[in-house]
Amino acid sequence: NNVDNNWYTNLSCTKCLKATIHFLEVIAYEYPEEYNTVRRKTNFQYSETARWKEIIANIYLPEDKELGIFVQHEGYMDKELKSVDEIPAEQRPINQHWSWDRILRSCYIKQSDVLLGLYLYYYEYDEETIRRNFHFYEPKTVHESSLSPFVHSMLASRIGDMDKAYELFMHATRLDLDDYNNEVNEGLHITSMAGSWLAIVKGFAGMQIDNDKLLFEPVIPDKWNAYSFIVNFRNRTIKIKISRTEISVNLM
Repeated sequence: NNVDNNWYTNLSCTKCLKATIHFLEVIAYEYPEEYNTVRRKTNFQYSETARWKEIIANIYLPEDKELGIFVQHEGYMDKELKSVDEIPAEQRPINQHWSWDRILRSCYIKQSDVLLGLYLYYYEYDEETIRRNFHFYEPKTVHESSLSPFVHSMLASRIGDMDKAYELFMHATRLDLDDYNNEVNEGLHITSMAGSWLAIVKGFAGMQIDNDKLLFEPVIPDKWNAYSFIVNFRNRTIKIKISRTEISVNLM
């Protein structure tokens, strides 16, 4: 917070506008009566979307072309760019030891931000783009949020950094068991539990939806011989098992 032109926020704005335009057209074509009812109630004019398209085309998405990365927000590159391992252990988590002003002035990131955008919109970015941004931002991320380690784990799997992927998967899985953030007395991090599952399915197994079909690009951590999981796709239950020698996909 307290920043201008956050890359992820501005990108999300364009995605929201694009999706709204798309579904307005779908509803107008497939459900014209309902569409006209909504237009009358809201006084909506489709001509408004011209302004939305202008915003989409011109919104500022900060980028450092020399480094080949998307910039977290305006002014981020002017901060003293340090890695998390430079923070003394006795000062972690920093949200329990530093003033809010000091945290905001630092380069440290609480949870995935630019990298969350690269995860959510994976179909728009190639592996090398993800790799450059990951190697720049992950060392500066303190992961003091249950929403962070599993996202980074999935991206690490995608770029083939299996040691980091497994390390972050274990962080997500054991966040409460080992009380990394010294706050388990306040309750459990349900998001990290779901995130651990995602780190397996969309990280290690590389599950994506491509042209309305399931696609898998699996990898396996060195410490595992196999793993399996169940997903529901198009009302069909599918069990996937991945070992070091084979992949099996079975309808249940």
